Amino acid sequence: MRTLRQTLNGPMHETALRVFMFIVLAHWGEHLLQGLQIYVLGWPVPEARGALGYFFPTLITSEALHYGYAVVMLIGLWLLRPGFTGQDDRRWWTIALAIQFFHHIEHFLLQMQVVLGHNLFDRPVPTSLVQLWVPRVELHLFYNTIVFIPMAVAMYYHLFPTVPAERPACTCASHQRLSHAASA
Repeated sequence: MRTLRQTLNGPMHETALRVFMFIVLAHWGEHLLQGLQIYVLGWPVPEARGALGYFFPTLITSEALHYGYAVVMLIGLWLLRPGFTGQDDRRWWTIALAIQFFHHIEHFLLQMQVVLGHNLFDRPVPTSLVQLWVPRVELHLFYNTIVFIPMAVAMYYHLFPTVPAERPACTCASHQRLSHAASA
């Protein structure tokens, strides 16, 4: 019997990647929209809440929600990693995982400040380490971008490998889809 991780990295890998990338892109889109609201439309930061935050304002202020998303990202990157069997795609996916791990630590620090009721550095609001130098909106847009870029590179190498994997675990790669369709 296959484990969930084996299933997600075998017969369900392509579907799992599509669902995961949809979630990642939707979240990144929220951060991009928030940046657009601030820098293009001139909205004050507290009112620039993205699309979901516009309709559900408490979402933007929920550290638990942000921490939960950071954990979902971390788990998704870890769960799907074995499906990246080539040297190039695995390296870039691992880079995204490492960056997301640090991003998760930053959100963990923010969540702990809320839980403990004490903010670091005597700040009036929960503050992450890098937030000492970079404002929160820009920082989270940056984090989501630097996690997404290596994910996109990994996906490119996964879909169009320079050297086909000896034992591909999935049919994601373009040459695998063609050979799979021809044998069916």
